[in-house]
Amino acid sequence: MGGRHRTDELDDGYTSYNEPARRRRNGGRGKVLVPLAGSVALAVLLGVAAFVIINRDRGCSGDPVALRVTASPDIQPALAKIADRFNKAGHEVDGGCASVKVSKAASATVAAGLGGNGGKVGAMDLWIPDSSLWVTGLRAKNPAVPAASGSVAQSPVVMVAAGSMVSNLKKSFGEASWSGMINATNAANVDGPGRKVRVLALDPSLNAAGLGALLAASGVATAAGVGEEQLVGAMKTLSGSTVKDQEALLASLGVKGRRTPLGISSEQGVWAFNTGKKPEVPAVPLYPAEGTFVLDYPVVVMSRDEGTRKVAEEFAKELGTDAAKTTLRDQGFRTPDGKGGKAISDTGGFQAKAPQALEVPDAKTVARLSQSWSRLNLGTRLVTLLDVSGTMALPVPGTGLTRMQAISKIALEGMQLFPTNSEMGLWEFSTHLDGQGVDYREAVPVGPLTENVEGVLRRDLIRQKLSTVQAKATGDTGLNDTLAAAYKKMKDTYKSDKINTILILTDGAGNDDPDGGMSNKEIVNFLKQEFDPEKPVSIILIAYSPDAAGGKRQMDALAKATHGDAYIATEILQIRKFFLEGMKRRLCSPNC
Repeated sequence: MGGRHRTDELDDGYTSYNEPARRRRNGGRGKVLVPLAGSVALAVLLGVAAFVIINRDRGCSGDPVALRVTASPDIQPALAKIADRFNKAGHEVDGGCASVKVSKAASATVAAGLGGNGGKVGAMDLWIPDSSLWVTGLRAKNPAVPAASGSVAQSPVVMVAAGSMVSNLKKSFGEASWSGMINATNAANVDGPGRKVRVLALDPSLNAAGLGALLAASGVATAAGVGEEQLVGAMKTLSGSTVKDQEALLASLGVKGRRTPLGISSEQGVWAFNTGKKPEVPAVPLYPAEGTFVLDYPVVVMSRDEGTRKVAEEFAKELGTDAAKTTLRDQGFRTPDGKGGKAISDTGGFQAKAPQALEVPDAKTVARLSQSWSRLNLGTRLVTLLDVSGTMALPVPGTGLTRMQAISKIALEGMQLFPTNSEMGLWEFSTHLDGQGVDYREAVPVGPLTENVEGVLRRDLIRQKLSTVQAKATGDTGLNDTLAAAYKKMKDTYKSDKINTILILTDGAGNDDPDGGMSNKEIVNFLKQEFDPEKPVSIILIAYSPDAAGGKRQMDALAKATHGDAYIATEILQIRKFFLEGMKRRLCSPNC
């Protein structure tokens, strides 16, 4: 009875009168339940033991201590792999398990956000941009931004071309060099290598490889004594062939055209393009003879939390391990000592030996060059005042051209230096051109070159007008009244995102208006009063004729009143030099 009672208790309290039947029906179930319950208990115990053992091996058992890493998109995949191994290995920090998550964001975007210049920046504890230049630039403006502490990897800035075009490129360009790039982008040398080679640039304000190339080329050019006008001209040419991003640039190298494309990229970018996109014609890196700038992927600890900073320190140590270095090399990077792996070896144009690294200029030099690029890339808003007075019909000795034809050629030549996003217009001036007392005529109103006017593009309409314009045989030179009207209009319609300029093309005879109008002294005083440093409209004056020198003093006075400049041309091709000098003034305007 006692045994039955204990059995009854095990059988959920059923009464004794049906006990024999229940025992016969459920005898098998009872035998299964007992070992099953034991198995569950054993599994739970084993699971607990495994948890303890695993966490003991991982070295931590507390709450996770998260580290949010924001990295340059090119290195983020490699860092994510390293972080995954780091998390699985287990690292205890202040009793908690370190947990690292790596997200990607363009370095320029992060830098802009941190600098308060726009750009969306997510929460981050550790920042790994592609270049310490971003950090240096930020710290120059705000010393409170943390300094970089070490480098994760390297990738040299290289020139790059499609493999099928390298041999032809060498024939017209020579061996890869920054001096060669300057020559190929020299706007003043119409017969140079730029006829056969088109250099594609990356915007230095958005891309560290683009900035590195600009720094390298500028440094080499300065050391070689290249004139500032040539360097400015090269920068202006490059601004007209800027490609949105590195991948788009690499993809465009295989497109055949009149000129062979030569681009700029990081070495790792070339490897990633060839590996990921598998183009029919792989891109080939070309290492500049003078050496190059190197992307250095610095480590910047942004968090102020002590625990998070400890995790950052642990992860930074992990990035220096042999396993991490192997991962980085496998993804086309070099380690901070310049060593590459199987991905970067002496095949496909790559060279295993690290190229010579050029010295990084100081922060002020970098800032000045970046500012120069920005100012040169401000849009152009220009109205040309074209002299059509009677003296413009006179021949220019030794040229077979009239002054009008020569000046028109100068204008057409100058237009080629301006990008298609410029805004331009054309006025003609003499005397009584648009009724009695009105010395000017608006042939083409100022506006975008790509805008339709009278059924054609403004650019084509201006060219058409310049090609067919005739001098007014009986016309005098009402320059002063014309200039006053043009200056007032350009100032009233001023656009702050552009360089606003009045270009005067004349034979240099100066103002000659027998019917009255503003005197030379009055126009100079008018310009001085109207000039506004907050809305600068500068005058560039170019004269071409044997009589030009006689009017140079007044030309200089007009230009100086608006912080502009005046030039006398002795041959048509000088126009490029004059326009480049005018562009150089952008770097100091309005305080030139």
